[in-house]
Amino acid sequence: MDVSGLSVQDALEGTTLTVYVFTVGFGKPVGTRDVVRGLGLSSSSVAYRHLQKLAALGLLSQTESGEYIVKEKVSVRGYVWVGRYLLPRVLVYSFLFMAVLAVEVAVLVIHFGVESYMFKVFFVLMVLVTVAVAVLFLVEGVFRWRRLDG
Repeated sequence: MDVSGLSVQDALEGTTLTVYVFTVGFGKPVGTRDVVRGLGLSSSSVAYRHLQKLAALGLLSQTESGEYIVKEKVSVRGYVWVGRYLLPRVLVYSFLFMAVLAVEVAVLVIHFGVESYMFKVFFVLMVLVTVAVAVLFLVEGVFRWRRLDG
């Protein structure tokens, strides 16, 4: 398969990216049947074509038995690897903002009885902004993750 004009980042999209993520997550050598069953592809020839493309890019190598193993785990634009899982970067950001939200709520609860009215109003507004940001990142992250999983 000729992928000479493509960078790895450009080639890793759509079904090819889904096959690559599945192969990394599988954790052991995969064959075309594993990919067809795991991803619900239409035929083994579709799976074979994408596995060959990934091998031509240098990301997979083929064993003597014809199965494919991950040769290299590369970064994917807009995503971050967490173990064998590829998560959208915005989903990671949502987790960060949820941690910030937990700290803000703890500070608000601790200081609620002793602080001034202005402090309470300011802090409640800050918590609301953090909630909005966390929810936006979470929704976008889940949407991207579901799109990645097919």
